[in-house]
Amino acid sequence: MSSGARDGTEGEPGPRPEPGGDGSPARHTASEAGARRPDRPAPVGGGSEDGAGLEAGGTEAAADPEADPEADPEAGPVPEGGAGGLRLASAVGRWVVLTTVLGSAMALLDSTVVTVALPRIGEDLDADLGALQWTVNAYMLTLASLILLGGALGDRYGRRKIFVLGVVWFAAGSLLCGLAPDESVLIAARALQGIGGALLTPGSLAIIQASFHPDDRARAVGLWSGFGGVGAAVGPFVGGWLVDGPGWRWVFLINVPLAALCVPVALKQVPESRDLQARGRFDVLGAALGALALGLVTYALIAPAVWAGAAGAAAGVAFVLVERRRPEPMLPPSIFAVRQFTVVNLVTLCVYAAFGGFFFLAVLQLQVVAGYSALAAGTALLPTTVLMLLLSAKSGELGDRIGPRIPLTVGPLLCAAGMLLMLRVGEDASYATDVLPAMAVLGAGMVTLVAPLTATVLASVEPGRAGLASGVNNAAARAAGLVAVAALPLLVGMGPEAYRSAAEFGEAFRRALPLLAGVLAAGAAIAWWAVRPKEAELERCHPECRVNCGVSAPPLEPPESGQAP
Repeated sequence: MSSGARDGTEGEPGPRPEPGGDGSPARHTASEAGARRPDRPAPVGGGSEDGAGLEAGGTEAAADPEADPEADPEAGPVPEGGAGGLRLASAVGRWVVLTTVLGSAMALLDSTVVTVALPRIGEDLDADLGALQWTVNAYMLTLASLILLGGALGDRYGRRKIFVLGVVWFAAGSLLCGLAPDESVLIAARALQGIGGALLTPGSLAIIQASFHPDDRARAVGLWSGFGGVGAAVGPFVGGWLVDGPGWRWVFLINVPLAALCVPVALKQVPESRDLQARGRFDVLGAALGALALGLVTYALIAPAVWAGAAGAAAGVAFVLVERRRPEPMLPPSIFAVRQFTVVNLVTLCVYAAFGGFFFLAVLQLQVVAGYSALAAGTALLPTTVLMLLLSAKSGELGDRIGPRIPLTVGPLLCAAGMLLMLRVGEDASYATDVLPAMAVLGAGMVTLVAPLTATVLASVEPGRAGLASGVNNAAARAAGLVAVAALPLLVGMGPEAYRSAAEFGEAFRRALPLLAGVLAAGAAIAWWAVRPKEAELERCHPECRVNCGVSAPPLEPPESGQAP
């Protein structure tokens, strides 16, 4: 990846570059500097080459070694060692890690805590099951549709600027969610939250990539992903505690004080950075068509409405045509010409569709049928995320040694077995004998597959497109979860008032689990027959986000900055 990325599987930083004449680290190659090769096309979406806004381009001053970073009024605080040379041991370096962790943690928490609050939201707002589906899906819709564009905006206009805008936008959406008088306002506010998440999520990682010295970059990314994993792990517990305590509205309102802490620190401590070579138009039309297609298909499944399904399909076709013809598409269709990349994304769709449907229904099953409190239901999910937090790095090392094919086959099958074990969870279910074994097996499967899946996606493309590959994989996973949450109640005959009846919901839940297990088995079959990376690919890329809790999506990864083949 970057010159500070891990070398092989041992996590050692790359060699320290010789300092330039101005004391800032000199760049070895154009690709290590984040510069664009002359034979490459203009940046994706008007932003960085990777399209997800995650290119490891340095700060503005670093783009010109002769420039004085303090002369740029927008450069912000100058880190130790010059622009792009922050050291992790410095006070400014620690502040940068803190503010990026806080920002991304808000989005991570919202991906996991809201499902715990759904029964109380439905009761308080007198909402039916469709409204609860939209409470989850409105956020995922805008986040999945705009995350690639959000990164490109940061590259063009300044990563700190777009990150801060995203945090403020997310906090405003959270405040509106917490004050929502009815389900319509709540759903609209959740969509606004997703826009904020699409701005801040790629920006937090891009800030670290652009700000830190190459020797410290890998450790900074590791801290960012590790603390983010902790946030994701405790999310359901925190959500349950808030729902049972001050109330479900505080699941959203808690983001406001976090943002109030994050924004001043970012403005004061985080150096500004952007890709000075970013040019061309943003692919706003592509982003709008993608969001429209997903939104209409989701509406068609929840309503249900045939006209919306047909319109969504038409919007999807228009999206593909636009992306094929635009000189700077948000999602270059050419990346899917890489067979291995396409195959692994098919596995991703299967796996995260199953995860999205399962976690949406499981939390409701525990509260509506088993009689758990919100806190107990949230705590019941902890084994999966804790196992991923503790063992995902080891799983990545195992995948490096034996290759991805076996982990990507065994992992989904273990997840399927864990979901089938949840068939034992009914009225008065025992946590120790009914819930915990299922969560442990499911967690073991997630540990087995998530890290190798991320590594295989990155290794399937040339290093210069690793950021794009990661962004596409992350967005695909979120879109899969979105469609699963919309489709599953329809497929299993779950009526709009089903979650108010323990008997009706329990029957639908038992019909849903075999379907989810079947989707996971399909993903395992695709992996076994089609995941066959070449030797060069296995040696090419090793993720920097070694620790993760990818319950809702694989982690975003910074791009490779080594010379592209």
